[in-house]
Amino acid sequence: MLFIAGVRLRILSLMCSIAGISVPLVWRFLRDYQKTRIYTFFDPDSDPLGAGYHILQSKIALGSGGLFGKGFLLGTQSHLSFLPEKQTDFIFTTLAEEFGLIGGFLLICLYMAMVAYGCAIALRSRNHFGRLVALGIANNLFLHVFINIAMVTGLLPVVGVPLPLISYGGTAMLSVMFGFGLLMSVYVDRDVRLNRAGAALPD
Repeated sequence: MLFIAGVRLRILSLMCSIAGISVPLVWRFLRDYQKTRIYTFFDPDSDPLGAGYHILQSKIALGSGGLFGKGFLLGTQSHLSFLPEKQTDFIFTTLAEEFGLIGGFLLICLYMAMVAYGCAIALRSRNHFGRLVALGIANNLFLHVFINIAMVTGLLPVVGVPLPLISYGGTAMLSVMFGFGLLMSVYVDRDVRLNRAGAALPD
């Protein structure tokens, strides 16, 4: 968002360098459960019945789904309660087990189409504020999808990020739909130009 807003690359590079240098300092202030999540990310087999249980069961469910899956409501890992939080954080694993690699890939394609549509709306907006809003919402959707899927596949540490529009939970659904409403508003008012005070300029 800073790059889109117009911040210069050298300033962004400086910020990234400072963040990278501060990682060893931040490690000292992490709580024990936060450090455990990072340790488990690198070696989940070190505690298969404890901290590594979630990600190991998730990988088993993903692998057992195969190419076309086991069928709707026929997943053993999820419906026999081996997979924890199957209706929220690990819902993608449940879908991949039941519908296989093909089903998971199609779901990712649908998400990418929504993100691309949001970016297209942003590029068509004639005012800078509308572009920032649309790109911010599209970026937020992409990050939620990426973090959730990367988490359940073992590419990132396990964190409590729901899968938009799929995971059980009213608050997450409400926030996503609110963002879509803003995105639609940007599309409707895409030809309106704004000045620095936020007032519409005549064409």
